[in-house]
Amino acid sequence: MSDAAQPTAAEVRAAAEAVKTALDRHLAAVERRSGEEDPAVYDAFNELAAAAEAYDELLYDRYDEVTPFEIPGEDTLPPYTGPEEPSALSVLIRRDYAVAEPQRLMAQARRVEEVDEERPGVEASGTVHGALGLLFGEFEPDEIASRHKEFGLEEGDSTLWVTAADESADPGEWLEAPFEQVDPQRVVCRFDVSAVFDEDFDDDLDDDDEEDGASALAELDEDLDTDLDEDGESARLEADR
Repeated sequence: MSDAAQPTAAEVRAAAEAVKTALDRHLAAVERRSGEEDPAVYDAFNELAAAAEAYDELLYDRYDEVTPFEIPGEDTLPPYTGPEEPSALSVLIRRDYAVAEPQRLMAQARRVEEVDEERPGVEASGTVHGALGLLFGEFEPDEIASRHKEFGLEEGDSTLWVTAADESADPGEWLEAPFEQVDPQRVVCRFDVSAVFDEDFDDDLDDDDEEDGASALAELDEDLDTDLDEDGESARLEADR
């Protein structure tokens, strides 16, 4: 980074003062807490996290130094403020995929075209875009998720949110903008799947664990080879008889 783009020492110090102020406000909110899910504590927490992140970035840009603070990710949900006994629910799902094998994807789409006699003569399976439309129109999203490798897809991150509502929406009410009015404070629960969790686990493995795993796989391969040899010998004996 050039000197002109670097923050000034005064800007870094101002950011440090902002952290101190946010820290005092957070402590004061905690001391006045009215319950386990006090919104004042939640707001003060977010202010402190934002101030600490800004200071950390400026400190690094100016002095090539970091703080020992770990800033929580933005996926932390706010306190739940929805009804205690929801009468309606919305389930929001996002799944990401990479098109790992386009030819496999289009081949699966061609199979759909071949068995569907009522489908128009246009061969949409000839492009990745058309093949995706065919497959997602033919199969339920859950089936595609369970068979993604057959369709030439590779799984990415996924998330599922269950949100509470006072009453069911009118038919067609939200179809034009299905995710615009999501209230994070009405999320009953959420479930995330991401490779970043696996990376954290992998970082904890040491060389001994890897060697043990390799030894175990080698032993398993030997057992399988032995079983296959025995099965092959048995088959040959049966054939000779």
